[in-house]
Amino acid sequence: MKAAALTVFAAAMFAGGSAFGQGAKGAPPPAPAPMKKASELLKKQGPPVIKKELANVINEDNSHVIVSLGKQRAYLMVGEDVYIDTPISSGKRVGMTVPGKFTVQEKDPDHRSSVYGDYVDKKGRVVRGGISQRVDSAPSGTHYQGASMRWFCRFNGAVGMHVGILPGYPASHGCVRLPVDIAPLIYQKVKVGTSVEVTAD
Repeated sequence: MKAAALTVFAAAMFAGGSAFGQGAKGAPPPAPAPMKKASELLKKQGPPVIKKELANVINEDNSHVIVSLGKQRAYLMVGEDVYIDTPISSGKRVGMTVPGKFTVQEKDPDHRSSVYGDYVDKKGRVVRGGISQRVDSAPSGTHYQGASMRWFCRFNGAVGMHVGILPGYPASHGCVRLPVDIAPLIYQKVKVGTSVEVTAD
């Protein structure tokens, strides 16, 4: 029986029907699909949407903010109506932007980070960029300059909403990054005490 099976297998190989190389008619196996570019793998976020008819209705006394980590969107609301629906970028690791119910604790239009930034020389030239004061030591003759966090609205300890880069995925150190043209609009419509709810979905 073993000899017969080997004979059948050998005949199939020489006839071009091998499962290890060519098909029944001698065609080569299909080529693997080409690898996708990194840019194609990034989630493309929809642009901000503003309901202009609510601009004169919403104010710092009746607004509230909802941040969706799952959708990577933030919503500036008046009642149940969405005034601004905007893309965001939140904490790059789970737990960096914590879900929960908070309030705006501080507003600063020209805030700078106390932890992340650059080491610059006396003329303001960057000697070492993208550093963390917690782990990176300053080169000789330099001083720390905090990263710009314009239109900052703090709502959970060091975490807040501010202008930042939106690469299409969670990438911050915990803050909620906003588009440069949207951050000042949200800043103008909230106050210290405004509700900010962060959801996981």
